[in-house]
Amino acid sequence: MTAAEWALWGGGLFFLTGLLTGVWKYWQIARSEKSRAHYYVDVAHRASLMYAFACLVLERFAALSVWSNAVNTAAVLASMLFFALAVGSYILHGWLQDTRNQLQSPHRLGSAHLPGGVMTGFMVLLIAAEVGGFLVLFAGFAVR
Repeated sequence: MTAAEWALWGGGLFFLTGLLTGVWKYWQIARSEKSRAHYYVDVAHRASLMYAFACLVLERFAALSVWSNAVNTAAVLASMLFFALAVGSYILHGWLQDTRNQLQSPHRLGSAHLPGGVMTGFMVLLIAAEVGGFLVLFAGFAVR
């Protein structure tokens, strides 16, 4: 499969996730006394829709990049993996209803607390993968 095709698959799956989390969000709003969904249900819904369109941007740059399909695919998949991990964490926090700020110390996951460096390490990897993945594709387009 080409990098562009991977990106389109990702876009479709993130869009579907956005639609389904939108149903979850509506269900929570309809059942809430304050007419609100949990903070991270709302974040998961919006982030999924944003990442769907981000995948379309990745698709275009991958399709126009001069790098090999292997390099472009690695760049696309690195970005999409961390898009998915981010959305997954939002869904998990929405399901557990354990926090309104996953970056606030102590970092909670249900009733457990994560060790101090886990969140910082994850965020550094996320930044490297998402920004780095796009920079590879952008550079492949730019030298074209």
